Amino acid sequence: QVQLVESGGGLVQAGGSLRLSCAVSGGITSNYAMGWFRQAPGKEREIQAAISRRGYSTRFADSVKGRFTISRDNAKNTVYLQMNSLTPEDTAVYYCAAARAMYDEPAYWTQSRYDYWGQGTQVTVSS
Repeated sequence: QVQLVESGGGLVQAGGSLRLSCAVSGGITSNYAMGWFRQAPGKEREIQAAISRRGYSTRFADSVKGRFTISRDNAKNTVYLQMNSLTPEDTAVYYCAAARAMYDEPAYWTQSRYDYWGQGTQVTVSS
C-alpha cells in the first residue's frame, strides 16, 4: 500500500545541482529505511544512497560520495537527495525505494531489501 513519487529531476549543466524529493504515502514513513537508486540506459539499476529509519545512518556509493546527500523529514513524509557538482555520468533515471526495517538498523545497501519503488525521475546532465 506504500506509494513513492519522485520529483525534482530535469536538465542541468555539468557542475550544477538538483534536489530530488520522494513523497511517501500509504504508510508510516518512519517505519521504512529509504534508498535512492539510479539506472542509466542499458545499465543495471544501482544504489547511490541509503538512509536508516531515523536518519542516523547513511551510506553513499563511491562515485557520489561528497557530492550527494540523502536526508529525510518523516514529519513531511519526504526523503531527499541533494545532488551537487553533477557530471554527465550522473545522467540516469533516479528511483527512490522503501524497505521495511527494524528500528535503528543501519542504512540498507542491498537492493533486494527494498520492498517499494517509485516510478523514477529523469536527471540529465549536459557537458
